[in-house]
Amino acid sequence: MTTPADIRPRTAIDAVADEYTDTLIALNPTFATTLGLPGHETEYQDYSPAGAEAFAAAARETLDRLAALAPQDASDVVTLDAMRERLGLQLEIHESGWDAAELNNIASPAQDIRAIFDLMPIDTAEHWEHIAGRAANVPAAVDGYIASLRSAKDAGKVSAARQVRIVIEQTLKYAAENGFFAKLAAGARLDGKPLPAGLQRTLDAGTAAARSAYSRLASFLESELLPLAPEKDAVGRDRYALASRAFLGATVDLEETYAWGVEELQRLITEQERVAEQIKPGASIEEAKSILNNDPARQIKGTDALKAWMQDLSDRAVAELADVHFDIPDAMKTLECLIAPTDEGGIYYTGPSDDFSRPGRMWWSVPAGEDTFTTWAETTTVYHEGVPGHHLQVATATYRRELLNNWRRNVCWVSGHGEGWALYAEKLMLELGYLKDPGDHMGMLDMQRMRAARVVFDIGVHLELEIPERWGSGTWTPEKGLDFLKANLPISEGQLQFEFTRYLGWPGQAPSYKVGQRLWEEIRAELAKREGFELKAFHTDALNIGSVGLDTLRRALLS
Repeated sequence: MTTPADIRPRTAIDAVADEYTDTLIALNPTFATTLGLPGHETEYQDYSPAGAEAFAAAARETLDRLAALAPQDASDVVTLDAMRERLGLQLEIHESGWDAAELNNIASPAQDIRAIFDLMPIDTAEHWEHIAGRAANVPAAVDGYIASLRSAKDAGKVSAARQVRIVIEQTLKYAAENGFFAKLAAGARLDGKPLPAGLQRTLDAGTAAARSAYSRLASFLESELLPLAPEKDAVGRDRYALASRAFLGATVDLEETYAWGVEELQRLITEQERVAEQIKPGASIEEAKSILNNDPARQIKGTDALKAWMQDLSDRAVAELADVHFDIPDAMKTLECLIAPTDEGGIYYTGPSDDFSRPGRMWWSVPAGEDTFTTWAETTTVYHEGVPGHHLQVATATYRRELLNNWRRNVCWVSGHGEGWALYAEKLMLELGYLKDPGDHMGMLDMQRMRAARVVFDIGVHLELEIPERWGSGTWTPEKGLDFLKANLPISEGQLQFEFTRYLGWPGQAPSYKVGQRLWEEIRAELAKREGFELKAFHTDALNIGSVGLDTLRRALLS
């Protein structure tokens, strides 16, 4: 088992990986903000076609340099494997032209340009100067993005009309008089007092420019992109297969995975029926969930109470799991639970800064009008986003600087690895007895069921496969899929609409959770056959590798 004492000498392959990381920071200054690194506080990447080509050129040059090097140890073997897979796939996607057309309701430049402000500190006058400066640079970032979308459009690549419409709605909200940027300027304070007049004027000017830029983006989407956007949401097999590889870091048989998803969904429904019987003999799943929802002891009112509950549960998990089932150094034991500044729906995690001065954070984006929450449904979510889920995984990679090069620590992130681990963590907490309460167990099964349903929906709709008999007839369409999601996703109407649109616009991402969990569990099962297998050691060794493609992970752990 690798420990912090096993400090590796820096190799030539590490040097290439670190230099590539430095290049990425130069090309994408907001990445520096994500890492908490100084020197790029007001800048954005070039979102134009020239900017995309600069990223591709950096990937080509790095692959060429790696081709001339031989690995010096096992860590080098993993780095080579992972970089060849990730950078090679990046170039495939770039050559397909779809990277320039990127537009959806959750993870495209339309959201990213705004979202970086959530990670910027606001404690000093200098911090507010940085925010004002970056806001003033939003127009150039947006104009570059428009140039890429226009270039992709001219090449016949336009995202589905559903995605264009929702992004128009989002960007108009960002630009509104009561939108994100307006509130950012109006709410600026230093030690509870208004900003100095000059600084406030600079901030007002920057946020006004950002609002104008987002209005311009909305206008472009409405006038130029929407008329050409296809109404059909399904992306087809070729594009889907490429996306699936990107999110898994593995090549899977899509039809076999779809069939497995159908079987896994049925297995989870059967397990829910068994737990419903524990909650009340003879109760159906829905009746049992209604009992849980109406239990005052399981309800939280208001976002302040939600935040406090999340924090307490997270803190207890860290305290009890550390040194027993996981290695959790002191620097990783702080995890902040926060209510997100948006109301778009979703719960997500952001990692710590490189020096841990900004801790890992769990964010809950509460849809407008929702203020009642149920603990039984969300206990497993706290474990998914926090410990032993994303926080333990991401923060471990950041912390292990003595083991990993900077690319392995801070750059490489594969959804199937990361989200698969988080689902594995949920099920592990059941194994460890943390979800023995039937309500919490039902909540975990609800989340697992949701992820299995997403495998069926996502692959089924985008590949237009046959619907399983239990859920209908004919081939999948978004409309048939929405009814299927309503039957299997235990979320509010606002969240459901957001998730439905997300799956249609971000093909391959949603299945990566459950498929990733499947691959993680397969790897653990193979290792468990070996003499001397120990669960904590497996967790330590696996997390110390960092986030890599799942085929790379399999080779690294099973070789």
